[in-house]
Amino acid sequence: MVDRLANSEANTRRISIVENCFGAAGQPLTIPGRVLIGEGVLTKLCRKKPKARQFFLFNDILVYGNIVIQKKKYNKQHIIPLENVTIDSIQDEGDLRNGWLIKTPTKSFAVYAATATEKSEWMNHINKCVSDLLSKSGKTPSNEHAAVWVPDSEASVCMRCQKAKFTPVNRRHHCRKCGFVVCGPCSEKRFLLPSQSSKPVRICDFCYDLLSTGEMTACQSARSDSYSQSPKSSLNDVSDDDDDEDSSD
Repeated sequence: MVDRLANSEANTRRISIVENCFGAAGQPLTIPGRVLIGEGVLTKLCRKKPKARQFFLFNDILVYGNIVIQKKKYNKQHIIPLENVTIDSIQDEGDLRNGWLIKTPTKSFAVYAATATEKSEWMNHINKCVSDLLSKSGKTPSNEHAAVWVPDSEASVCMRCQKAKFTPVNRRHHCRKCGFVVCGPCSEKRFLLPSQSSKPVRICDFCYDLLSTGEMTACQSARSDSYSQSPKSSLNDVSDDDDDEDSSD
């Protein structure tokens, strides 16, 4: 099916429309063999609140961006190679339903579909694309993933020292290794995580100690990748702000 669509005029036209929606700021998406599998709006769990994002699934990449004008204009384009992607379902809780984790070595986050059927279709298509890519390349699935950030709303105090209360002056920071919300004094260290950045990034003292002694996987054990403790934020609280997890803190 994918091979048959790869060189079709309809597929070329659809990809061209996506390119035009992102404008000059977006990267070119048309390459030989690339097929647009599907598209839709998903709610992406960002640092401060859930936000609506437009997603496009191709046979080799996942693309998403901010919605400026629905079906006409998007910005802040993100491109994720599917070879590096693994996905895990998230249990429903409160307003956050029909969700799953998209995990990569550089960035991991949760998304939510409008219905259970839509979630199932997205996950099945993503898994099929990843499986086909790995089969063709002979590569093995990625076993290293960036931490999923705990949203700001989940922590009124530092998740490490359990003492420092967050205020407009005492700001929240995120450890790039475990994803915990931590205070400044608990995250003064920097450590090189090559999959995430070419420069040392902020990590909490707990993860720094483990990384320094070579116990690199242990600092993930305190927080399950299943993301069973879903945030209680309202899905209706959506803005057009930039993705918060791309900030320096």
